[in-house]
Amino acid sequence: MSSTPPPAGGVVNGGVSFWYADDGLPAVREPLAGDAVADVVIVGGGYTGLWTAYYLKKAAPGLRIVVLEQRFCGYGASGRNGGWLYNGIAGRDRYAALHGHEAAVRLQRAMNDTVGEVVRVMRAEGFGADVHEGGVLEVARTPAQLARLRDFHAHELSYGEKDRELYGARETAERVRVAGAVGSTWTPHGARVHPVKLVKGLAAVVEGLGVAVHESTPVTEILVGRAVTPYGTVRAPYVLRCTEGFTAALKGEKRTWLPMNSSMIATEPLTREQWAAVGWEGREALGDMAHAYMYAQRTADGRIALGGRGVPYRFGSRTDNDGRTRPETVEALREILVGFFPALAGVRVEHAWSGVLGVPRDWCATVTLDRATGLGWAGGYVGSGVATANLAGRTLCDLVRFDSGEGGQTELTVLPWVGHKVRKWEPEPLRWLGVQGMYATYRTADRRETERHSTRSSRLARVADRVAGRH
Repeated sequence: MSSTPPPAGGVVNGGVSFWYADDGLPAVREPLAGDAVADVVIVGGGYTGLWTAYYLKKAAPGLRIVVLEQRFCGYGASGRNGGWLYNGIAGRDRYAALHGHEAAVRLQRAMNDTVGEVVRVMRAEGFGADVHEGGVLEVARTPAQLARLRDFHAHELSYGEKDRELYGARETAERVRVAGAVGSTWTPHGARVHPVKLVKGLAAVVEGLGVAVHESTPVTEILVGRAVTPYGTVRAPYVLRCTEGFTAALKGEKRTWLPMNSSMIATEPLTREQWAAVGWEGREALGDMAHAYMYAQRTADGRIALGGRGVPYRFGSRTDNDGRTRPETVEALREILVGFFPALAGVRVEHAWSGVLGVPRDWCATVTLDRATGLGWAGGYVGSGVATANLAGRTLCDLVRFDSGEGGQTELTVLPWVGHKVRKWEPEPLRWLGVQGMYATYRTADRRETERHSTRSSRLARVADRVAGRH
């Protein structure tokens, strides 16, 4: 282990993420050496691109597949996320409205199965990622949050998740002692993972299968039949865009998906006594029902890694520089940590970082292959991409095989998120003003709910949802 210690009295800020400080930055693979020809070229070396390459190569070992990555595999959200491998998918309710409830149930069932599929592949391919299959626990800490939690729980049951459980305050405390928790809902369809160990292991397996992975190779433009880089052009019948939160940097894609910023902190390892005060023996992924929600995990080496929205969006769809995070965001996340676990008031935060995730205008994840052009894409996961990227990769694989005549329609190619189209985001400064206002409104709504102790959700949050296009 090549853990990076924090400076005396300070916090390691950036350096991509704590996960890389813990497991070490990878040795960078060679960039593209010139023009090339392939059967499939994949733009983006994160989870989506690597899973797509994996399933394509497994299905058709003879395919010439090239992956082009601007920095190194896992530099983006795949190496910076909270390590929630779970069954949430962005846009399910909208897909139910568009395609019928049963179609959305099939999508949810596919997501439930995806959690186990990722774990299966890791075991079959012989690499680990500190997986702990403890499910996901989401807690309520105010009367309004409890009302939303009960509605959320019932809503999940309506999509066929019969193994989900609802807990009161006492049962919640038996799992994890969150201050003020009045209830929770738990699903077994979730696991904690070490994001970097997952992406490193997957990249090594893909390369071992014969996929050409070129790093330090930014793609400047995607055109029909080719991906253009400063080092040469790769030509292929299929060009698949798997760039998620970095999509806006591509020519012509500035307003396609908004790069939403999310930030995280990691504590020092907790002592045995501190863990005794917190509980959390089940090592569930932990979240809450606030409008400006948090997400956390108990890491394999005994830390708490916790995240939430800091500065949610940078003007002009800019992305951060190696994960550096504003001090006020670090402090805000620390306040959430201590608010949840007052016994940890003296615990040091050792690392802070940020990353971007892709947000479509209607907040719906999508996967598409245009059969007329051979251009495909997947993403818009809105923060739920660790598992969704696997389902997207399997779906892109099936779509390519169907289009090329090597396979037929499958259960995945007819899921309702396939081929979904949405309008682009507004131009600046409307985009920046809207997102800043939306999250300021969510935070105000959370504060009012805490102060008023009402069971009704704040009207401000409903207004923010409508402006955002989330409902």
